[in-house]
Amino acid sequence: MTGLLISLWRDEAGATAIEYGLIVGIMAATLITALGTFSEKLESLFSAINTKLSEAESKVKGEGT
Repeated sequence: MTGLLISLWRDEAGATAIEYGLIVGIMAATLITALGTFSEKLESLFSAINTKLSEAESKVKGEGT
């Protein structure tokens, strides 16, 4: 019985998969937190880019006619 417990204690099969799973979970949580934190700033940035592109499109169309 002691030999079985010692062999189970020393068995590291599957440890790598668990470590990779933990790393992926931590990275996902970090990414979700970062995107949540900066969501308003990202939204305003993309809105400003959209405005500038719309202005540029208007100028190009206005100069072409």
